[in-house]
Amino acid sequence: MEDKYLQMLEVFALAKKYLKQQMELGVDEIQLPSDLKFECRKKSNKKNLLEEFCQKIKDCQKCQLYRSRTNFVFGVGSSKADIMFVGEAPGRDEDLQGEPFVGRAGQLLNKILSAIKFKREEVYIANILKCRPPENRDPLPDEIEQCEPYLIEQIKLIQPKLICALGRISAQALLKTNTPLNRLRGEFHDYQGIKFLVTYHPAALLRYPQFKKDTWEDVQFLRSEYEKMKKVDSRE
Repeated sequence: MEDKYLQMLEVFALAKKYLKQQMELGVDEIQLPSDLKFECRKKSNKKNLLEEFCQKIKDCQKCQLYRSRTNFVFGVGSSKADIMFVGEAPGRDEDLQGEPFVGRAGQLLNKILSAIKFKREEVYIANILKCRPPENRDPLPDEIEQCEPYLIEQIKLIQPKLICALGRISAQALLKTNTPLNRLRGEFHDYQGIKFLVTYHPAALLRYPQFKKDTWEDVQFLRSEYEKMKKVDSRE
């Protein structure tokens, strides 16, 4: 009821503005069609659109991974997020809980976010694949091809200002390149008009702690760019 009331106020405000303009132009009388109707439509916000999209695709059977999944892992976080983190695929814990990055790698990601003054709830986290590959193997090309459109739609709905690819597979899949991760790091790329940064996957940091220093530089770079964008937005 409140939504309809607000929409009516918007309609009246626009009508008032139009009538004022016509009066300034010297128009004394405006004839409205007898069949004119005003229709109030409920606006869909990003959160609703994401939830609707999840319900639409959660039973996907486009590739064979649906046969072994416990849960379809859609994504988690704020629908209004300015920053989106993209990994490669759910692992065992993610498959069981239906949420990305909840295992050991997810706990490390939470610490990384906290270190650059972000809360998990403020960003959006998703994967290239929505279902766990057996034994946590790398996603196959045909699996990426079938599932990537879902991620692309999520990006369109959320409209983040920055995307951070976690790991080689998500970076190469979205940027359509075979360039090694170490050569993709350290600079922003363009992904459909969105600034796109590449860093190591948290799972890689658990296996190879020597990459932590590089990752710390990457996420500080990300935070710095975010702050610059905030300043620009505040001036507009």
